[in-house]
Amino acid sequence: MSLVTWKLSGVMLLMLLTAGGVWKVQDWRYGKQLAEQAGLHQDDLTAISNAAAAQVSADQDKRLALEKRLSASEQTHYRKLSDAQKDQDRLRDRLATSDLRLSVLLDAGSAGSCSVPTGTEARCMVHGAARARLDPAHAQRIVAITDAGDRGLIALAACQAFVTAISAPMHR
Repeated sequence: MSLVTWKLSGVMLLMLLTAGGVWKVQDWRYGKQLAEQAGLHQDDLTAISNAAAAQVSADQDKRLALEKRLSASEQTHYRKLSDAQKDQDRLRDRLATSDLRLSVLLDAGSAGSCSVPTGTEARCMVHGAARARLDPAHAQRIVAITDAGDRGLIALAACQAFVTAISAPMHR
């Protein structure tokens, strides 16, 4: 082999080593850029994940607060319904034992023309007006009707409170 061949071989080898070195340097540089981009991407994903977790936590807190308000409202309305039922039961018992009598005011114009017996008790709130006692069976029916009405009003109030509690978070 001649000197020229050796020089040419050396130059070729040097070029190959230089090209390999350049490739290696570029590989390190691009690898570093890719690692930085991956880190930034990971930071973005972490931020998104944290925001989603905070939103879920806030929604859970709102739901728990709503459940507590609804539970308190339900207990209040149950208590009202229970109290109304007890009052109706006491009233029904007093009517059944003749401890209490229901009476109605008679119209002054029709009092003289009807043969309904009037009550003249000292406990009367309206003085001088003609009153008639109701038959206990009729009084029981009236109490049953008012009981159903009271229950309906309490149930309506419970429904309105429920709708108000449910729709309140939507407006905030």
